[in-house]
Amino acid sequence: MTGRFRNAVAGLALFGAAAFAWPALALDPAPQPVVVTPLASTNVTAAGQPIVLPQKDARVIASQFEIAPGATLPVHKHPHARYAYVQAGNLRVINAETGQSTDYKPGDFIVEMIGLWHQGTNIGTDMVRLLVIDQVEGNEPNTILKQ
Repeated sequence: MTGRFRNAVAGLALFGAAAFAWPALALDPAPQPVVVTPLASTNVTAAGQPIVLPQKDARVIASQFEIAPGATLPVHKHPHARYAYVQAGNLRVINAETGQSTDYKPGDFIVEMIGLWHQGTNIGTDMVRLLVIDQVEGNEPNTILKQ
């Protein structure tokens, strides 16, 4: 048997084995190694503003926030895009300019308002834990506190 013929026969045997195994894999109830669960898809912020990304010298900042029960963040705004994923707790975000509030719970994804004064409050009895990602230009701050 030549090398080329032997490789062809081996390839066909492997293909045949895979063809018979495929139905068994399709019925396998074991968890799959990768599961993708979409969390959000939007082109506007929580306030309905279009998302505008930094135009130059883009920088990404990732942070974890922990907010104690009953704690309220100071009134602040973000000059650029900020995203938050609620990992634990119950958070209320209040638009300080309109008074409108939105409550978030674990599993919620927040596209924060840009350039609008707002604040967050832990309205539950458990710690609020947020994964926060900012996109800023250069060395600009990701948060501006109201004086």
